[in-house]
Amino acid sequence: MSVINSGLRRFQFNTVLCACLLGMAVSAVAQDYPTRPVKIIVPSAAGGGTDSTTRLVTPKLEQFLGQRVIVENRAGAASLIGSDMVAKSAPDGYTLLTGISTVTIQPAMNRNMPYNVLKDLTPVSQYVVLPNVLVGHPSLQPKTVRQLIAFAKARPGKLEYASAGTGSNLHLCMEMLLEMTGLRMVHIPYKGSGQAIADLAAGYVPLMITNMITGTQQVSAGRLHAYGVTSAKRSRSAPDWPTIAEQGVPGYEAVQWYGLMAPAGTPSAIIAKLHKGVVLALEDATVKERFANLGAEPVGNTPEEFSAVLRTDMTKWAKAVKAAGLSPK
Repeated sequence: MSVINSGLRRFQFNTVLCACLLGMAVSAVAQDYPTRPVKIIVPSAAGGGTDSTTRLVTPKLEQFLGQRVIVENRAGAASLIGSDMVAKSAPDGYTLLTGISTVTIQPAMNRNMPYNVLKDLTPVSQYVVLPNVLVGHPSLQPKTVRQLIAFAKARPGKLEYASAGTGSNLHLCMEMLLEMTGLRMVHIPYKGSGQAIADLAAGYVPLMITNMITGTQQVSAGRLHAYGVTSAKRSRSAPDWPTIAEQGVPGYEAVQWYGLMAPAGTPSAIIAKLHKGVVLALEDATVKERFANLGAEPVGNTPEEFSAVLRTDMTKWAKAVKAAGLSPK
């Protein structure tokens, strides 16, 4: 019995010792990290919202880390290519991803996802939340969301709306609104938001939900009318625009977001260091002002809070995809 107890104690001691040594090794790695340039993959083309948001954050993150932060664009397949690349990268903190809200839509739109959003990626922190805005051609008779709902209910299936493409964030934002209000409209999908906005401004299609940046520009120029923003609270960049929720659709919230993510298995100490760097970048006065001008709200939440956002959004968008009658490819 004593031999067994002695062996057990020796095993327990070795287990504790290994755990301590492992913890010290992880701590040392995080303390030294990074020792070479860090790469952030942007899963979309240069010049878009994901790209510009990342490039606003990276200079301050670079200062904090003491190493160069390289932004690399890997566009394709509605962000799947770049996101999958990071999900399959070494979990060492040197290949990161600017995740976008689209990653929470894709599982409902694709039967054969190349990676698992919740299992293969680790959230670090959201950069910003960006509201969308429901806009219409100025010739459209109703001028408020309540008036628009009544107008559309009297004309079921006759009113059209444009989107940046089937299954896009902008498309599903509108489908959520239709589902919550019981409205029926005809979806006119475009290959991107640029041509959709152009046709909307020209009066070829009456309605659309678009991003805040484009919407603000078009409304300011008098080419479009703003009905309301899709966020739970009014946007600081357009405080006179009411939310859709406060205009008779309580609980409606459908926004876009951008945030830093890493491959699953990245040491927690490295995740914590990256999180601190993102928060410090978002607290910079110049960065805050630049985001405010774009209508974006800085976030800087914890990895746990970001993870909760992913799970909530995946459930929400799966419901919207089903309501829209879309079949996964």
